[in-house]
Amino acid sequence: MSNENGNSRRREVLLGDRPGSFATARHIRMSPRKVRRVVDLVRGMDVTDALTALKFAPQAASEPVYKVVASAAANAENTEGLRAENLYVSQAFVDEGVTLRRIRPRAKGSASRILKRGSHITVVVEPREGKEG
Repeated sequence: MSNENGNSRRREVLLGDRPGSFATARHIRMSPRKVRRVVDLVRGMDVTDALTALKFAPQAASEPVYKVVASAAANAENTEGLRAENLYVSQAFVDEGVTLRRIRPRAKGSASRILKRGSHITVVVEPREGKEG
């Protein structure tokens, strides 16, 4: 769905008229609370530094976050013509995705519910001020 200047509504909300790009990973089978720990680590960092930090981070959530940051940087290079060395992670957030509900049998014929949570990861990259192009 595009608006009058050809941009998507999602891009309009995240970036407006500023240069930059974004990437989203949906339905990641990991708890949002665990993914937010990793996303908070890279928010505000340069893209190259963020990718290096995520490559060596011990958390399991660092792999999908790495892929989203790399994708956002590639989108900025290919669609906007920006250089990855000049980009930084301006926004990064995790939304709660679909929760899978499973049943665990318990004593005396009862059951308890297991919630397998999912996440949607969004990363926005923009060029630093004065370093465009």
